[in-house]
Amino acid sequence: MSESPAPPALLTPVIDEDGAPFWEYAARGELRVQACASCEELRFPPRPCCPHCRSFDSEWRLMSGKGRIWSYVLPHPPLLPAYAAQAPYNAVIVELTDAPHIRLVGNVVTAPGAALDSVDPARLRIGARVQVAFTDTGDGMAVPRWLLERP
Repeated sequence: MSESPAPPALLTPVIDEDGAPFWEYAARGELRVQACASCEELRFPPRPCCPHCRSFDSEWRLMSGKGRIWSYVLPHPPLLPAYAAQAPYNAVIVELTDAPHIRLVGNVVTAPGAALDSVDPARLRIGARVQVAFTDTGDGMAVPRWLLERP
């Protein structure tokens, strides 16, 4: 008797040295953004040098986790097999309330561990308020997902 192949996995982040703290905080359920320790400008994606003052000193600031949907798409059809069973799902860009020039990519779901297709696409709107929720990927990591503030 042969075993069925494991279902294909969803994509997981590729972690580099500059972004590693972001993922460490996410695993603890914290949304933090890199800030320049010299001029205090927030920046994302994380990088070694401040684009404003060119300082190499940085820190990680805790964000409220609140934001607004800046843009979204409903991929049809998904290009990767792991996503086909969850289509149609959403992919959103969220503008952070604490830092409107910072935008993060993710998915709007009904609960942290919910499937990517758990929100009816008709409920998504540009400008809709969202709150971050972290989904455990099962390998010690967590990815930010988003919950509608008015479900």
